[in-house]
Amino acid sequence: MKTFVVSALLIVVVVAMASFLSVRAQESSAVGRQPPAAAAPPAKPLYKINLTTSFQVPENPTGVAFDGENIWMSAATAGSVVKLRASDGTNLGTFSVGAQPMGMAFDGENIWVANSYGNTVSKLRASDGKTLGTFSVGKMPWYLAFDGQNIWVTNVGEATISELRASDGTLAGTYRDKLGVGGIAFDGTYMWVTSYASTVVTRYRLDGKQAGTFNVGLGPLNMAFDGANMWVANSKDLTVTELRASDGRVLGTFNTGNAEGPYGIAFDGKNLWIGGGAYIVEMRPRDGKLLLQENLGGGSLGSVGFDGANTWVAGYAANVAYKL
Repeated sequence: MKTFVVSALLIVVVVAMASFLSVRAQESSAVGRQPPAAAAPPAKPLYKINLTTSFQVPENPTGVAFDGENIWMSAATAGSVVKLRASDGTNLGTFSVGAQPMGMAFDGENIWVANSYGNTVSKLRASDGKTLGTFSVGKMPWYLAFDGQNIWVTNVGEATISELRASDGTLAGTYRDKLGVGGIAFDGTYMWVTSYASTVVTRYRLDGKQAGTFNVGLGPLNMAFDGANMWVANSKDLTVTELRASDGRVLGTFNTGNAEGPYGIAFDGKNLWIGGGAYIVEMRPRDGKLLLQENLGGGSLGSVGFDGANTWVAGYAANVAYKL
């Protein structure tokens, strides 16, 4: 498809992706959201973080997923995903998918990958990386989440969400969000979708009906669920917003310190890990206090994941996987 429209759209997406992973942060204000809390000085770490454990991966790792034993990362520029043994980082295989893979999700047996330039998602068997199917979705799919039965995909090129049956990839529904879409996360009851172009997140019932729209920070993107509350990384300012999952009430907006333009976020069962620019920060959920701020080096970071013991960070600019 060599039309002007498609070419222009690809250019827009390239610029947007670069903006997400840029170390430059933008400050703005929005009606209806809390002002950022003052940055708290990091407490002295209770342990020494291991900053030397990193593993070479294909170009521009972006998405992160854990399959119960192994860490998977999407390599955006390489058009592939890499499988690393979580215990020691051994490369267990690199597998081709579609063009410009980004977000990933695990359904209990298989890894799903959003191919943002191909308008498709790939389904790979986690045990051996075999491609089980490639399924059409909307324009420019970026992120995925699994609800226990189906895979949900945000399509940023047309502001829609595709719902696919995980068993066979059949399209189970398409939902339009007039505010636009970005990241997506599941809290066990509702799907949450950020609107990167605005200052809101929208909560969806599993039948695709909206169940509330809530104000957060500027440029909300990725999210993490801590068992009770949803945390939103506001990628165009220096904050994360905590929302009570049951009703969407804002419980706090917290400064991310050195993590400029926070992009990746994960919950390790106790604390939150947030990546932005070249920094990874650890935040205590009960009060938003920063416990640790570390420069991983190598420039911009991608997504953050947790394997049950360690935090993993996609080193987008350095082409490495960091294990912390």
